[in-house]
Amino acid sequence: MKTPVYFISDIHLKLSLDKKEKERREMLYRLFDKIMETGGTCFFVGDLFDFYFEYPDVIPKAYADFYLKAMSLRRKGVDLHFLVGNHDYWTGEFMEHEIMDMVYHTDTQIKINDKKFYLTHGDGLLSWDHGYRLLKKVIRSNTFIRPFSWLHPTISYKIARFISRSGHYHTHSEDFNKDVRIELKQAAKKHFDNGFDYMISGHYHLGEMFTINEGKLAVLGDWFFRPSYAVYDGEDLNMILWEKDE
Repeated sequence: MKTPVYFISDIHLKLSLDKKEKERREMLYRLFDKIMETGGTCFFVGDLFDFYFEYPDVIPKAYADFYLKAMSLRRKGVDLHFLVGNHDYWTGEFMEHEIMDMVYHTDTQIKINDKKFYLTHGDGLLSWDHGYRLLKKVIRSNTFIRPFSWLHPTISYKIARFISRSGHYHTHSEDFNKDVRIELKQAAKKHFDNGFDYMISGHYHLGEMFTINEGKLAVLGDWFFRPSYAVYDGEDLNMILWEKDE
């Protein structure tokens, strides 16, 4: 995999392209311009889209500007990798062959310059996520996907707009975030004990980096309230807040 490798998560590109959404995308695309200058790899660690369901002959038109920007990145020699999240699992031929170089539908392991990475979107990882883990199995099964694909796209996208609350201001209590950090650190330590050097997770929107023994855990931030990314320059992994980087 070409370095530097940029890891970005929880962008949640929305189906409604209002003024705030356009401003968010402009901020994101400025980062893409930087990546085009340095070259390397851009790795999306889930929830790139707020909702993505690809029909055999239909794709969401609200993301047209992203498709074009992604193609520009690839023309400049930047590789695009996409580990799907809980909002955008349902990719198809267009995303997997026309937009991305590689799409992953489960947690994945990669090796770069003799460093081992464990990559996960992170949903369902916490010990108390029993109900969600069951739901995750259902909505990722053919039993769900096939009937859903029979819905007219106008109906399915209207449902997605109705149920999505991405971007609405919300904060978890500090006690909740503390518990999340404890569990993610425990999960990371297990991977580090098994020979991994880094673990990267999305989903929890923390935008924080933790050093655990000889390993590093990066919990990526969202692109509503804490835009950030992690970058591996070929030697080490670092977390960068994009607004400060700009």
